Order: sequence, then structure tokens, then C-alpha cells
Amino acid sequence: MARRSLPVIVTLPPSLESVAAFCHHLPRGTHLWQARHRIYNAAMNSYPSDLAAGMHIAVVIPCYRVRDHILDVLAAIPAPVSAIHVVDDACPENTGHHVQAHCDDPRVRVHSNPHNLGVGGAVLRGYSEALAGGAHIVVKIDGDGQMDPALLSAFIAPIVCGDADYTKGNRFYDLTNIRRMPKLRIFGNAVLSFMAKLSTGYWDIFDPTNGYTAIHADVLRRLPVARISQRYFFESDLLFRLNLLRAVVIDIPMDARYGNETSNLRISRVMGDFFFKHMRNGFKRIFYNYFLRDLSVASLELVAGAIMMLAGAGYGAYHWMLSIQSGQVTSAGTVMLAALPLIVGLQLLLGFLSHDIASVPRRRIHRCRH
Repeated sequence: MARRSLPVIVTLPPSLESVAAFCHHLPRGTHLWQARHRIYNAAMNSYPSDLAAGMHIAVVIPCYRVRDHILDVLAAIPAPVSAIHVVDDACPENTGHHVQAHCDDPRVRVHSNPHNLGVGGAVLRGYSEALAGGAHIVVKIDGDGQMDPALLSAFIAPIVCGDADYTKGNRFYDLTNIRRMPKLRIFGNAVLSFMAKLSTGYWDIFDPTNGYTAIHADVLRRLPVARISQRYFFESDLLFRLNLLRAVVIDIPMDARYGNETSNLRISRVMGDFFFKHMRNGFKRIFYNYFLRDLSVASLELVAGAIMMLAGAGYGAYHWMLSIQSGQVTSAGTVMLAALPLIVGLQLLLGFLSHDIASVPRRRIHRCRH
């Protein structure tokens, strides 16, 4: 007898509190991600006044060589935002003065760095100003026009609903729109995304260098700001710090808009530096989470697996060299003595990796205001 599939009808509750509770109890399986995302957008569109009530939403825009695009970005920022912090990072085009002279939006506040601190330093300056202004949620948008401010509601809704502490954009979610992205950028972001998964522990996110982000103020205050990288590694290093706090991070699908703007990030120039820093953060994260804070079966799997892999490889290499020097074929027993610890060690390391993937933070750490 054929099974009948029944239609599922989801009716949004009449209040934002019910929407938040409904979203929070949805499983985080990937097959329900799109449904959850539609619920967030529906909640934002249906309850704009509820979301704005009692919530101070601030936007931070770091500025460096974006004079031709910044005014259009500022004009497109939606009404629920109560403060916009424009940070002129010693821009040679004097973007900050340009905004002050041509933008009459009362929400805009211009801050100027005396010398260039890099994108991370400019964002951290904006974060500090937003917290000082009493922001509850801080959104970061670039000033080059590649990020659509109309998507801001999709970024803050998971945080308001209590389903995330930090949200970030993902330009790779819709495969049909990737064709518009430069091929070198696709390859570079794919490599950087894999390295970021290893170093940050967030195995369920992609596009780690995406600068369209939102963070809850409670989480932002707990970050060790002085230790976060201030250059192009800022977004990836921030994810590493968030994992140490066990913050929940969610990807938000978005489309990048490419025009005549010039990107200051060159993948070919930063790949080596990023690789070193990802390796450093990866070792730190594993040590902090599996040996300093806790000791579990996964910790033992990692140690035993690494020892057996090294022992098997060393034993096999030694007898391989002896075989070359003597001209005699290595016995089957010797080969097995080298192969067995390699196989067992690999299985133990795969067990550790499986545990690490399953340990992605799932419970928010900020205090829900609704």
C-alpha cells in the first residue's frame, strides 16, 4: 500500500515570543535549515515593531577606499537600525569627511582612526562604539556595496529568536549564483573554508571570510578583543574565539553583488599567512577543548591515534631504508607490523574527527531578551 504524504502547514504564532520559542525548539538538522530561515524572515516581516521594541540595533561599517559606494550603502540601511557607526580607517579618500559632508541621516556617527588598523581593527573600533552606545545587536556591513542592507533582518532574526549568538553570510549557499563569482575567489574561499573548519571547530558553516555578520552584545563583551587579529584574518580568528566561548554560529544565505568596486583582499597574498594562523588556532582549540578544559574518549583517541600513526610510519620507513640498502625484500610480517598501527591509528583519528564534528556548539550563550 503506497504511503500518502500529508502537507505540513506551519502557522506563525501571534506573538514574537511564540515565534522565538518555536524557532528555538526546531532541530538544527540541515534538512530543516531552509524552513527555519523562511520562518525567521516571516517573523521579521510580520513583527517589525515587536522586534524593534526595546532592541537597540547598531551597524558598523569599516571604511577604506569606499568613497564612491558608502553613501548608497548608508541610504539603504533599514529603519529598525538605531545607530550606524562609520569607521574611517585612515582612508586616503577621506571617506569619513565625505560622509559627514553629504549624509544627513541622524543615525550616522563617524569615527576616525589616527592610523590604519586594518579591517579587523576598524571593526573592533566600531564594536566598541556600538557597545558604548548601548547596542543589543551589532551588525557589520562593508562599505563597498557588495552586501545588501535589505538582508539585515535575516541576520538579526536568529539572534532575536534565541537560535544563534552570531550570524554570518554564506555566498555559496545558492549554487546558481556562484557563477557570477570570480573563479579564483571561488577556489580561494573553498580552501580557506576547509582550513577554517579545522581551526574554528564550526564544521557546519562555510565562507569564513564573509564580512556580513551580526553578533549579540552579551557575546561581544566576552570576547578577548585585544587578542583578535586586526587584519584580513579577523573574521576567521573571531570564529576561533567564538568557539572557545561555545557560541552558536549560523550561516545566512546571501548573494554577493559585484560591480566596479575594488577588493583589497588578495587570496594569493594571504594564503600562506592564513594557513599558518589556521594551524596555530587549530592546535590551540584542540588543546583548550580536549585537554585543558576537558578530557574525554576523543582526547584519548587523538593521542593514541597520533602515536600509532607516527610509530607505524617510523617503523615502516626504517625497514624500507634497510631493504633499499641491503637489497633484500622486506618480510610480510614486517610489513604488517608497520601497516597495523597505521590502520588502527587512522581509525582512532577518524573517531576523534567524528566526535569533533558532532561537538559543534548548539546552545546559545547570550541572554534572550524576549
